[in-house]
Amino acid sequence: MKRHLIFSLFIALFLSCSKDNGINNNNPYLPNYPVDLTINLNLPEYNNLQFVSNSVYINNGAAGIRGVFVFNAGSNNYVAFDAACPNQPLSTCSTMTINGIKAVCACDDAEYSFFTGQAQGKQYPMKQYRVQQVNSSTLRVYN
Repeated sequence: MKRHLIFSLFIALFLSCSKDNGINNNNPYLPNYPVDLTINLNLPEYNNLQFVSNSVYINNGAAGIRGVFVFNAGSNNYVAFDAACPNQPLSTCSTMTINGIKAVCACDDAEYSFFTGQAQGKQYPMKQYRVQQVNSSTLRVYN
């Protein structure tokens, strides 16, 4: 009986674990599209990512809803966010642009920090994706 109880607790604990790593993408405005990008930091279009507080915009077939922003947050820490405005329905103005260390939504002029994904006074943060540093010159962005 005691062994059954321990086994049940172990199964419950195992099933409650999540691979989310703190990334919450429950946003009613943004659908869940598959993202799987490989970024070669040696290529000229990604050169900005070699420097802290710089970002790039990637918009190709596997790059989320409206493209993906990848940001060098320092100490070999990269973050990636979807370029779709998180607090707006998808429309002609809902693709954000880069302004320094922020992404700006043209629909409402909200400014989202690339460090946190948040904008002051807004309900939803930017939709975040996972970033894996494969080696010194390759990043993988995925969900």
